[in-house]
Amino acid sequence: MKYRSRTDIIAMILESANKEGGSTKTKIMYKAFLSFAQLKEYLLILSQNDLLQYEEINQVYKTTSKGIQYLDLYNNIDELSSTTAK
Repeated sequence: MKYRSRTDIIAMILESANKEGGSTKTKIMYKAFLSFAQLKEYLLILSQNDLLQYEEINQVYKTTSKGIQYLDLYNNIDELSSTTAK
């Protein structure tokens, strides 16, 4: 697997949690290819910065509107950088 930056990993986590009904820790961990220790660190940071929200009732993480904004910006930058690389 190629090197991934923190922004790439954050985008993968937010994308995973953006599914209908949210995602559990296990699903996010597997989709983002992270260890459990790494996942806990990222979930804490993302929750503190209001990019992710934890729902205790369903025990799932959901991407907040601020997190969706992050994903939109990330995808725009990724699209721009791939078109300039050609």
